Amino acid sequence: MALETFLALVLFAFTTSITPGPNNMMLFASGVNFGFRRTIPHMFGIGAGFFSLLIAIGVGLGALLVAFPAVYTALKFAGGLYLLWIAYKIGTSRTLSKAEGGARPMGFLAAAAFQWVNPKAWVMAVTAMATYTDPERYLASVAIVGLVFAAVNVPSVSTWAGFGSVLRDWLSHPARLKWFNITMALLLVLSLWPMLK
Repeated sequence: MALETFLALVLFAFTTSITPGPNNMMLFASGVNFGFRRTIPHMFGIGAGFFSLLIAIGVGLGALLVAFPAVYTALKFAGGLYLLWIAYKIGTSRTLSKAEGGARPMGFLAAAAFQWVNPKAWVMAVTAMATYTDPERYLASVAIVGLVFAAVNVPSVSTWAGFGSVLRDWLSHPARLKWFNITMALLLVLSLWPMLK
């Protein structure tokens, strides 16, 4: 892979990982509601799940979805329905969770599995594999794309959980937390619109 292609890939991975989307909206809300430390498994689950999605698309799943577009459409809508349920849970939350409380942040496996139905993750993965792989060194370039995202994704998404945890004390006031969670739920729903077209 040429240096300029590699640098473009790093920039693509960074901008798509750090910009608002379903994962980052959920991490921001989790940082507020559960704190940074309890959100760490969620962050690593996103990284692992997205890496597995990238590699799967790179080694042939993408071609399968092109051959059977109804499967891709079904995945998009399943992801959309799941995000609506998460938005509902966030929007109706009214208290900050303590470590010993009953509410739990999304765990590693749930966050990893969510990448497989996350419309933004699919768009990112298909675009990355279509744009940054080299047909002459295909498998090596698939691995490079996966490793670049693995290196860039978790630090990028962790900033959202960090921002949320910084606001945790300010949002400990019930009225502020209520409107924050409602706003985050609405933003999560809005983040679906461009991906479900």
